Amino acid sequence: MTHAEADILIIGAGAAGLAAAAELAQSGRRVLLLEARDRIGGRMWTLNTPDLAAPIEYGAEFIHGEALTTMAILRRGGGTAIESTDTHFSLHDGEVAARNDFFHDVQRAMRGSTELQKQDISFDDFLEQSKDLSAEVRRSAKSMAEGFDAADTRHASARAIAAEWTGEMMNDDAPQSRPQGGYDALIATLAGSMQSQSVHLQLQTTVRSVRWSQGSVRLEGTFIGRPFSASARRAIITLPLGVLQQPPDALGAVEFSPALDEKRGALQALASGAVIKLMLRFRSAFWEELDGGRYRNAAFFHAPNSDFRTFWTQLPLRARMLVAWAGGPKAARLSSSVAPADIVAQGLSTLQSMFGNRCNVTEAFEGAYYHDWQLDPFARGAYSYVTVGGCAAPAVLAAPLAGTLFFAGEATDTEGEMATVTGALQSGMRAAREVLAGL
Repeated sequence: MTHAEADILIIGAGAAGLAAAAELAQSGRRVLLLEARDRIGGRMWTLNTPDLAAPIEYGAEFIHGEALTTMAILRRGGGTAIESTDTHFSLHDGEVAARNDFFHDVQRAMRGSTELQKQDISFDDFLEQSKDLSAEVRRSAKSMAEGFDAADTRHASARAIAAEWTGEMMNDDAPQSRPQGGYDALIATLAGSMQSQSVHLQLQTTVRSVRWSQGSVRLEGTFIGRPFSASARRAIITLPLGVLQQPPDALGAVEFSPALDEKRGALQALASGAVIKLMLRFRSAFWEELDGGRYRNAAFFHAPNSDFRTFWTQLPLRARMLVAWAGGPKAARLSSSVAPADIVAQGLSTLQSMFGNRCNVTEAFEGAYYHDWQLDPFARGAYSYVTVGGCAAPAVLAAPLAGTLFFAGEATDTEGEMATVTGALQSGMRAAREVLAGL
């Protein structure tokens, strides 16, 4: 068995793990960063193809709001972000029309809710009690919570969603953007920041068990299929929420000994949301020519009665690609019961129903890009959300254990950026600083 020793172990080279390693790079401590995949980035995964004007993003794509941490890292690497447009069209009764602005009505209901001030309830119950909202607005709000938050609204915390939807990230002036060239640019900057003789990255390393006591951590697993172990005084755990929630014998799971009993309540109060993201490329951006160019500057198309309720373009970049998106219970059902080829067919069928006989979607179709994050053993979901009564869970999950195990990842962010790349980055930096303060 190959064995390695370090001062600090980091499990996972996604956004949180990379940020933690970059923060520790100048500390002089020996850092071993372990990643199960053959690439870094985790749920950031960019494919740039020379014949498309925009990158393919299998995972994270947007930057929500000001996202100061993300923007600072991009600038440090000489990169920038491209602000996206926000023009929405929706399919109703066979017609594609500009979507009604329901969001401000929902925000007003959230700010004025005395029930949420008293107690947390499910988002479904909140909508049911919001009698001032029309049935159409309630349906749109439920659809947005399922899509944007990847949440099952029967169990999702209305208090947490209200805090998010009425916060700075969602106000009218908050920008929504994408990293120029994709999230690869951010990954490259982080990788450059952790270039140090004291930081060692090891890919294709699957951790199976972590045995720990105060001041001592020993993990065991495999490195390129062969037995591997490592030991250190401290470890930063950046495993995704869905992986931490798996039973010890599940594929990709990590067994902790002693078990993480202090985290059990937090893990039960958070959920890993399901998302199906399907990138569809075409011979041309055919939608820009339909109806006299009416949709040339469309950013989003919505099909409220379909599994794929949202499609988006790459504006302001002109790319012959549409992203089909399903979130929440619909995405979970598709992931568990529908073959990838049928998922592609369903996305194309929804597009055809949206535009009718004005175009032939299948004839224009070139190919698709897709990765199932729910079935990925090293992800087990897209990103996290809070269930009823669980608003304190991220802070509990983030708290160190015995000054030895430290926790990072978007599900542990307590600064209002949970479920985002920015939240993951902030949590990694926070965990690194906690480790250094303890040492």
